[in-house]
Amino acid sequence: MTPTVLQVADAARTHSPGRRLAVVLFNLGGPDSPDAVQPFLFNLFNDRRIIGLPWPLRQLVARLISKRRAPIAREIYGQIGGRSPILPETEAQARALQAELGPDARVFIAMRYWHPRAAEVVREVKAWGADEIVLLPLYPQFSTTTSESSLVEWDKAASSVGLNVPTRRICCFPVEPGLVAAQASAVATALASITTGTPRVLFSAHGLPEKTIKGGDPYQASVERTAAAVAEALAMPALDWRVTYQSRVGPLKWIGPSTDQEIMAAGAEGRPLVIVPIAFVSEHSETLVELDIEYRHLADEAGVPLYVRVPAVGIAPSFISGLARLVTKAADAPVGSLVSDGSRCPASCGRCPRAGMPEAA
Repeated sequence: MTPTVLQVADAARTHSPGRRLAVVLFNLGGPDSPDAVQPFLFNLFNDRRIIGLPWPLRQLVARLISKRRAPIAREIYGQIGGRSPILPETEAQARALQAELGPDARVFIAMRYWHPRAAEVVREVKAWGADEIVLLPLYPQFSTTTSESSLVEWDKAASSVGLNVPTRRICCFPVEPGLVAAQASAVATALASITTGTPRVLFSAHGLPEKTIKGGDPYQASVERTAAAVAEALAMPALDWRVTYQSRVGPLKWIGPSTDQEIMAAGAEGRPLVIVPIAFVSEHSETLVELDIEYRHLADEAGVPLYVRVPAVGIAPSFISGLARLVTKAADAPVGSLVSDGSRCPASCGRCPRAGMPEAA
């Protein structure tokens, strides 16, 4: 049986050149048509890491929420062509990474809540005849709601079809040098476009309910590490920056400060703003609609003199090279290893699967 994300094997065999290496990129996924919006939302809310109710109560609640939210979500996606761009964006990243890795590797894509799902992709990997697998969630900061959810679904799907291939997992890469360089370069370009006033940089990440973080999820601490690394790379001692959180929904208390509140505060101070999607590596509704349309409108109303949104890293060469380094490191690590960017996580990482485990060599 394929080991779960919370297990680390003791085997010591490393990747050998000439063997077929399957690299699987994981991301959230998104609806590819207006008709796909409601089933996509159902898949999202039916994940027990999103709604922690037991089945079948969780399924019932997921149906109710997805039906209620579908009309609003269709309007949101209608502003960007009626579909999510996340799959084509991820396909571009896969092609770029494929070119970087060379002929012995093939890059696959598995989306968590819409096609292609893990069950489809494990069959493709098995049919291709992979000798080894590296699993790479495209979430720089580990969370039980994203990376763990995707990797656990992969394990179940792989077990169901008997895909018993030596596998390594990349659990997180919050301060991977290529990621940091790509972010810093984009922020520097944005800052250079502001010629009047003292700008403030908001590193905006998707939020989580506060109870998730208090339960031990390391996401918030990891986001803060990424932002701090980018700020340090900019080498601007007087830079005014802070981490904020967006996409708050539902009645629960979410982590803060919220991006919208910080935008209003900047408006009250007459400060230009640079908005950085620090936890998103590709464009989707939260960047193209929430940041570019809704928050830009809020900034105008709040009196922000200039609002500049930094693009997601996408296929920035340094970012893709960083992913390739992560894959190479993982492929040379012991089978079953959980591999990060090599940096030490805070002691408060709690449920992070790497907590208390030795680094891969």
